[in-house]
Amino acid sequence: MAEQNGIKKPDLHALPTISDRMTFIYLEHCKVSRENGAVTATDLDGTVYIPAAAITVLLLGPGTDVSHRAMELIGDMGISVIWVGEHGVRYYAHGRALNSHSTMLEKQAKLFSNVRSHLNVVRKMYEMRFEDEDTSGLTLQQLRGREGSRMRKIYREQAKKWNVPWDGRRYDAEDFSSGDPVNQALSAGNVCLYGLASAVITALGCSVGLGFIHVGHEFSFAYDIADLYKAEITIPLAFELGSQDSPDLPDVMRRRVRTVFSQTHLIERMVKDVKYLLNDTQEQDDIDAVYLWDDLKDHVEYGISYGKHEDDEAEEW
Repeated sequence: MAEQNGIKKPDLHALPTISDRMTFIYLEHCKVSRENGAVTATDLDGTVYIPAAAITVLLLGPGTDVSHRAMELIGDMGISVIWVGEHGVRYYAHGRALNSHSTMLEKQAKLFSNVRSHLNVVRKMYEMRFEDEDTSGLTLQQLRGREGSRMRKIYREQAKKWNVPWDGRRYDAEDFSSGDPVNQALSAGNVCLYGLASAVITALGCSVGLGFIHVGHEFSFAYDIADLYKAEITIPLAFELGSQDSPDLPDVMRRRVRTVFSQTHLIERMVKDVKYLLNDTQEQDDIDAVYLWDDLKDHVEYGISYGKHEDDEAEEW
């Protein structure tokens, strides 16, 4: 068979760090392939080119057809892929991202397997929610009870703020449309949050399944991390959109959440928070991303060729 054309697989140090990447891309009803270093999505309206090195996670919805060549590029670039259901709210399967060492995985497993250290991580997670409160003397059951009260209070406050009826969190995976607008928006937004958390966790070399508050599920740690940001991101957005008459609420929610992810630099925060929770004090072997161009500058350092030319001057790419 003739050799396929394409870019050479990059070395690990050539990939942008996880904190420098985009948040996520949701695709449905299209053919996903590749052209050199770009993931392509083709439907009846044409083809969209997505730089592979800038993607953190791909959410693939109904009607997506992925080529082997696309998956080859996705694997080389360390992209997490999650196959989801209609409206992007039901999980089917996922492909893990690229990681180069087991240091943080070993640290996570050690903390998870010891009762005392396990509870210490749980307390750190709750301390991030309850500022200026001492949680050192609380049991796991007490912490969960306090968190439940906090979440119910946030739901009530948002419902009052946006004048939206609220009868509690309800979600039927078999019948998404049966939920009220706020619950539909919450489900759509939380799936994006879970996908982003899964991508960050696996990119750091940790296990998505070894959770501390949530246990026994393959996404337990992703749920733990995502819960740190729901009160700030997905819940307020869901009630805001639920108060409006949106014809495609899940799609609008995904786009709004993606914008907030970018504006708040959520990937960078997640990276720092995961390291803090696992008490990672060793220097990370990620290297700063290398940029060849910047739309706000005339040129950047790595966008200049310093080879010798006839005029013996540096040439910009």
